[in-house]
Amino acid sequence: MMDRRIKIVADSNIPFLEGVFEPYAEVAYIDGSNITREDITDADALVIRTRTRCGEALLGGSRISMIATATIGTDHIDLQYCASHGIEVHNSQGCNAGGVMQYVFSALYGTASRKSIKLDHPVMGIVGVGNVGRKVEHLAEYLGFKVLRCDPPRAEKEGPEGFCSLEYLLMHSTIVTLHTPLDGTTRDMADERFFSLMRPGTFFINAARGEIVVEDALMEAIPKLGPVIIDTWRHEPDINIDLMDRVDIATPHIAGYSFQGKLNGTASAVQAVARHFGISQLYGFYPEYDKEEYAPVRLDLKGRNQGEITSVFQYNYPIFTDDFMLRMAPERFEQLRSGYKYRREVYVD
Repeated sequence: MMDRRIKIVADSNIPFLEGVFEPYAEVAYIDGSNITREDITDADALVIRTRTRCGEALLGGSRISMIATATIGTDHIDLQYCASHGIEVHNSQGCNAGGVMQYVFSALYGTASRKSIKLDHPVMGIVGVGNVGRKVEHLAEYLGFKVLRCDPPRAEKEGPEGFCSLEYLLMHSTIVTLHTPLDGTTRDMADERFFSLMRPGTFFINAARGEIVVEDALMEAIPKLGPVIIDTWRHEPDINIDLMDRVDIATPHIAGYSFQGKLNGTASAVQAVARHFGISQLYGFYPEYDKEEYAPVRLDLKGRNQGEITSVFQYNYPIFTDDFMLRMAPERFEQLRSGYKYRREVYVD
């Protein structure tokens, strides 16, 4: 623990955080999009989401030594700058994996139902098989899907068995879902060639990062593709309205916005800050919540037909409500995110 009282600047939209650090630190809550250099000049730590861009423009001249993001991604943080200036960076790996998994299958079965598409012998191609991709893989296999996996970093580390090339995946899948981080190898990955390799009628789902997809290429490909489901967009919150009008499901970057995901993200960020500053009372922190009301829902889908499975997913997460809300007011993208009512996750054994 530092001798003096530490100061933390936190995104005011992070749930379950207010009051946690106050016994041990001075805390300033500011909307993440509006945190400025002046706000953090005398701060020791930042607790943020994706809306706070952390690079020299923000961090220069500050005494920040710790950044904890309550999200899985780090593309909003200049990691090289932080490393060279002794700033520890922590991201909440896997915190929202269950929520994204739920989103993918509610969207998949929901759009199949609306378009009268029978999911016969589905082949799900998962691009990026980390924490989220593994969850998606597990549920897909539980439902009897064939799964193709493309994850070059994992294949290099673990060996090629069980993985395939991106080209093979695109040519042999009937569903393609993106779950990669955004970095130099994935930015603009879904380009004109990417979509040209996909089979006609293939589902396309992006619940990863908007910058992975070249939106003009996607719009050109839409007449060839099957249902297109987009949760993450380039230039958020100023999203491409033309693209929104053409896709089957459009949502405001809320795929991982489950109750459990937010609990996990906040807990991970708090524990990281606590370890960094030696606040031992918070090493095992987890937000208090009503476990009966908000516990994840176990699903038993074995032996159910497609219509029954669709009904179960829609009952637990009526995804078309989120789609409707964005289409009615796309200019309220940020408000729809910050005011989102978190859903309970589902899981299968």
